[in-house]
Amino acid sequence: MVQSLHDFLDENLNYLKENGLYNEVDTIEGANGPEIQIDGKKYINLSSNNYLGLATDEDLKAAAKEAIDNRGVGAGAVRSINGTLDIHDELEQTLAEFKGTEAAIAYQSGFNCNMAAISAVMNKNDAILSDELNHASIIDGCRLSKAKIIRVNHSDMDDLRKKAKEAVESGEYNKVMYITDGVFSMDGDVAKLPEIVEIAEEYGLLTYVDDAHGSGVMGNGAGTVKHFGLQDKIDFQIGTLSKAIGVVGGYVAGSQQLIDWLKAQSRPFLFSTSLAPGDTKAVTAAVKKLMASTELHDKLWDNAKYLKEGLQKLGFDTGESETPITPVIIGDEKDTQEFSKRLKDEGIYVKSIVFPTVPRGTGRVRNMPTAAHTKEMLDKALAAYEKIGKDIGIIK
Repeated sequence: MVQSLHDFLDENLNYLKENGLYNEVDTIEGANGPEIQIDGKKYINLSSNNYLGLATDEDLKAAAKEAIDNRGVGAGAVRSINGTLDIHDELEQTLAEFKGTEAAIAYQSGFNCNMAAISAVMNKNDAILSDELNHASIIDGCRLSKAKIIRVNHSDMDDLRKKAKEAVESGEYNKVMYITDGVFSMDGDVAKLPEIVEIAEEYGLLTYVDDAHGSGVMGNGAGTVKHFGLQDKIDFQIGTLSKAIGVVGGYVAGSQQLIDWLKAQSRPFLFSTSLAPGDTKAVTAAVKKLMASTELHDKLWDNAKYLKEGLQKLGFDTGESETPITPVIIGDEKDTQEFSKRLKDEGIYVKSIVFPTVPRGTGRVRNMPTAAHTKEMLDKALAAYEKIGKDIGIIK
């Protein structure tokens, strides 16, 4: 007898809950800023990707309101029919300048970028070398392309060189691409882009960097690729407009020829209504703000250093992070969930991250300090960590 939907869901939801793998979804009352309110209680918020505090920026709000007043709440069509407004062109020109490329294309989300760009260029006759810790959207984009997916050990340049050599010299594939995150979201480490470029040039690989957590954060805000000065060496620069940029959407930056191809062939561009006017103008305002000043970028890194050093002095394991992403690695999934709940009881909102987002046995609470946090907020968070860590024996 076939299993009913109810039985399938009941069995598997219970499994997740019993094994510490089920995350409750909390509803925020109001804006997602350095402090948030849930069920009437205020918390210091260390779980947002709003790195620069731009999600509540007054200049961005004003830009969005002006666009809504003059162009409405929706674009009205897909980009390829008549959903391309003048403000979309302005956004893409601004993004290209920001990323140091010939051109850029904007999508409805960062996830959409990876669905769009990979499958528009790679196909069943090609191979993709993919870092084993790449984001889920990269994994799904690779699957959609139907290319042969070859998993590469995380940031292991010897393994990349070996597998690149095997793939190219096999003669089985028309094109071979290497895909990596710029900044890895769960550990906060940075891709070894100079070495990657060297290997790519040796074997003729296409290069693809998803810089969702690097845009606005690395390279004085311009991203991980620009941090290393490699904008003329990376074929695809991907990013989101919903993290440090503070709004919503995503982009691909690269050569004019690449962007022309994506406008002709990428399915999210052809079959999904374009970014709303308010969001488009707000994103443009955010990018221009970052191009004009590094003030927010510098404040972010100052706060991140303060929190990370404080946690390390207390004795917590913050892993291999080189960026503001600051995990505190607990290990066991149930212990990780309990640690997160204890922090919440102390007024500190830090979500647990467990399998399948990270490998089993590497559960962590992931801290995301922002430019909008005050030192007083961070001190309260550190005090809560010290209390709970000592209570449950993680630190002495």
